[in-house]
Amino acid sequence: MDTRSAAAFLIIDLLLVCTPGADWAYAISAGLRERSVVPAVGGMVAAYAAHTVLALTGLTLLVAGSAGLLTALTVAGAGYLVWLGGTVLTRPAGPVSPEAPGVAASPWRTAAKGFGISGLNPKGLLLYFSLFPQFVSTDAGAWPVAAQTALLGGLHMTNCATVYLAVGVLARRTLAARPAAARAVTRVSGAAMVGIGALLLAEHLTPWDA
Repeated sequence: MDTRSAAAFLIIDLLLVCTPGADWAYAISAGLRERSVVPAVGGMVAAYAAHTVLALTGLTLLVAGSAGLLTALTVAGAGYLVWLGGTVLTRPAGPVSPEAPGVAASPWRTAAKGFGISGLNPKGLLLYFSLFPQFVSTDAGAWPVAAQTALLGGLHMTNCATVYLAVGVLARRTLAARPAAARAVTRVSGAAMVGIGALLLAEHLTPWDA
């Protein structure tokens, strides 16, 4: 893979990562509710690391090519989003002070939720299935496909870590002195997670052809 292809992928992937979605909603919620946004972002990035491993083993193609597996994954991810978003809506805490003990969740639990959100998101797998192959070269003299896939996965994880950290930190700093606004933004984040989950469920479970 040449430098030009890697740079092109980095830019396109960054544009996709900058599109608000479930990951953004969780980063904002964690930035406002937890003592640090790092565990949440770490969990989401770890999920994309797992996706990269799946891509390296070829399981991504299997999941993306199986309607049953993809539907099961979508339903599980959508249900998790609805549950987590509902939890945020019912408990819209404002910014957490680092000196306030017993308020925020443990870092491991926060990371686990982030892993679940990104790991169960079928759009993450489809990104690896649809975007990555466009930048993987099979020409003579090119890097091994596994090495190219690992590089693209690393670039994607770098973009995710950078953007989601910025989103969480900016949400926290912007609303730190505005608890009412922070609670409102938290509710919006929770509603976004519920809405995205509901749309995914409707898309895959509604019998449109009936």
